[in-house]
Amino acid sequence: MRLTLRRRARRRTGLAVALAACVAVSGGLYALGPGAAGASSHREAPLIAQDPAVDATDLYAFVSPDRPGYVTFVANWVPFQEPNGGPNFHPFATDAQYMINVDSDGDARPDARFRWTFKNVDKRGNSTFLLNNGPVTSLDDENLLFKQTYTLESSFNGEAFRTRASNVAVAPSRVGPASMPDYGALREQATVKLPGGWRVFAGQADDPFFLDLRVFDLLYGGDLSETGQDTLAGYNVNTIALEVPFKDVALRGDGERNPVIGVWTTTERPRVRITGRTGDPRSGDRVQVSRLGNPLVNEVVVPAGLKDAFNASRPDGDAKIPQLVKRVTEPEVPKLIEAIYNIPAPATPRNDLVEIFLTGITTKADGPIKADLNSQLNNADVNPAKFRPSEMLRLNLSVPVTADPNRLGVIGGDLQGFPNGRRLADDVVDIELQALVGAAQTGKIVDALAAGDAVDANENAFGDTFPYVALPNATAVNAAGAGPAAPASADPSPASASSTVEEGMSTGDTMTVVGSSVAGGLGLLLFAGWWMRRRNRTDDHTHGPDEPAHTH
Repeated sequence: MRLTLRRRARRRTGLAVALAACVAVSGGLYALGPGAAGASSHREAPLIAQDPAVDATDLYAFVSPDRPGYVTFVANWVPFQEPNGGPNFHPFATDAQYMINVDSDGDARPDARFRWTFKNVDKRGNSTFLLNNGPVTSLDDENLLFKQTYTLESSFNGEAFRTRASNVAVAPSRVGPASMPDYGALREQATVKLPGGWRVFAGQADDPFFLDLRVFDLLYGGDLSETGQDTLAGYNVNTIALEVPFKDVALRGDGERNPVIGVWTTTERPRVRITGRTGDPRSGDRVQVSRLGNPLVNEVVVPAGLKDAFNASRPDGDAKIPQLVKRVTEPEVPKLIEAIYNIPAPATPRNDLVEIFLTGITTKADGPIKADLNSQLNNADVNPAKFRPSEMLRLNLSVPVTADPNRLGVIGGDLQGFPNGRRLADDVVDIELQALVGAAQTGKIVDALAAGDAVDANENAFGDTFPYVALPNATAVNAAGAGPAAPASADPSPASASSTVEEGMSTGDTMTVVGSSVAGGLGLLLFAGWWMRRRNRTDDHTHGPDEPAHTH
């Protein structure tokens, strides 16, 4: 396959081949919920499966199709939300930090960071178990008894975080037509404009990822009979969407000379979480519990023993774990396909996969894909000596928006699609399956697997304007006589950012918590031992910030 896009950039050869993962993890999450197998990054690792409120499911990055010069990031958390999952439904965690990170110079460190923290506004008290006590027609409707707001902050080039907006309303979970007769209006109210041309949204949405999850049953049943069912149809997620101008994320603010960026999400919790303790989620000792760049990496590339470590790792450490190098250069999936379907696995080492997942596609890394597409090495002002192979979703902002998108992205001849960023409609399962069996090397689809998982599109249409995701489903996934799709939410999101939030000075909110690492668990055990000794000594006693809030 031969592609041509950018002409410039300094020559650099001999880049280290590496995959990624993992700063050592000092401890694990305390169990907070049921575990399960996963899709994309839905419950992809043992520990995060038990903490769905901070489990990142998917990341999308694409040039805004309706707004030249702007890029949109869509990041999702809290997988497998059944629409009828009341009475508490699925709020964002109030003791966590949700991050979108952007690397513009290829050193695997964030040059732009966007941080969301959430707080609850709960008026229910002891009076009711309901989220609302009547129809909700606006985000400030008195019938909406439980809601959330957030603070958005940004940091550029290592500077201190600055508040961009505070006390912004979150679109609530979609309870149903009786409670929220016009959910589209609530979506529109939660889509806001910020100074600098930014647009932002946070709230529930239809899960945009589509695939047949029976891939884990020995790759679709051993005979491709287990395909064609969209496992995620009908489920919802919690979405954060942000649209910013190229200049805010491109190296030196120049999207023409330096159009390639790398993107990943992280989620952080306090290292020790104690029920009843309140405080600012941005203060104190925190631990990263989730990380996501390219789809399916932690599921089908990283081995089981390193999945939790990958979630706690940073991209700049990706090249330092030799156990994981083979997971890219000698991947497991092609071997399984060869054993089950007799389709020969490409020869190793798989340097083509190194380009797709770790360096971006570029001729400047001497890889087998002869193209300059989406590596930061293609940026004119990058210092090649500081470039680090690392796992992240890379996007070339200069590739024109295509009028006729191909769901197979670059492999299908559409340079704007995955792995050059990721659009909502990109069929990443089929794309990655083809890449794993060698299509990126030859430029030709492997016919025997051309049908992929036979799930080629989302069950709900995406919107034409920001935040682009479809409205959340309102029909039960297991509704009798109905498939998993939810007709009530099939309409695309039409929201145009009609609300406006001005800049403000922010603060943290009070949050409740429970343990988040082995260190925290040990601390509790030590506390228990101290308590018992104290109790034995005496039976007479029983017994321990950023800026002011700005409201809009």
